[in-house]
Amino acid sequence: MSPGWSAGCVRARSLLSRRLGAGGARELAACSSLAEALHVLADGPYHQEVRPGQSLEDAERAVAATALWHLRVLAGWQPREGAELVRTLAGWFEVSNVVERTRARGRGRGALPRPYHLGALAVSWPRLATVETQDELRRALAASPWGDPGGRTALAVAVGMQLAWAVRVAVRVPQAQTWAAGGAALLVAREQFLGGRPLAEPAARRAAALLGADALEATFLSDFKDKLPGEARWALLGVEEPGELWRTETAWWARVDSDARRFLRSWEFGPDAVLGCVALLGVDARRVRTALELSARGGRPLEAFDVLA
Repeated sequence: MSPGWSAGCVRARSLLSRRLGAGGARELAACSSLAEALHVLADGPYHQEVRPGQSLEDAERAVAATALWHLRVLAGWQPREGAELVRTLAGWFEVSNVVERTRARGRGRGALPRPYHLGALAVSWPRLATVETQDELRRALAASPWGDPGGRTALAVAVGMQLAWAVRVAVRVPQAQTWAAGGAALLVAREQFLGGRPLAEPAARRAAALLGADALEATFLSDFKDKLPGEARWALLGVEEPGELWRTETAWWARVDSDARRFLRSWEFGPDAVLGCVALLGVDARRVRTALELSARGGRPLEAFDVLA
């Protein structure tokens, strides 16, 4: 393994100290108010962006922005292959930037939301940030690695870009293919069987690349599950009805957490350690955001945090 990987993996492991941790997040969720939680959080690993007095929305965004900053630092320590791995996984932030602006334009009022600062992790954001209409956005996406989302609404853009991201992850980060396929299965299940919105092209084509064409032709959730490939079916285990799909996100994140820890158990220098670090930073940010939501509701009962996080 190259010296670049050796140094990059050592740096990656050092970033794991920038997490609040499961216990810390649970204590944060027990705070009796958002104000109390923010005072605690602003004195910890998320102090770079979190400030007392922020709204819940701003605080959740600050947590995500801190995680993104860590990814930018991490990418700068990696050899070219490692930096590209981090860039691929950080695609969520670019998707979020585009979708939030699309929603803001759809409402037709107020300033556009402040975007996440992607730096060298951007795929096409510098170009996408300049468009002024939804038609321009769709054309810009079609000409970018994200591809045509299949529509100009916020929902079409979100679904199209999320599936494009899943395909990018599966192709470029093979160790994360199971996560990508499972996440795509959850997205499609929610759209088709909970929302009653069959996928349009080219989103359906992207989903088929991960899930198989037969699964997309299913008319019932049970048939959909049966037709999924093994690397995607796991994400729907134990789910029998569309109304139970709310539980799947927590199970998906639990799988990511478990796999990431397994990647990090080996002290070999290479992409597995970097992937594990990126994933655990994401897991921690999600836990903290969930804890903030519960603290804003009074912090009790903690059983709700245990179920959601």
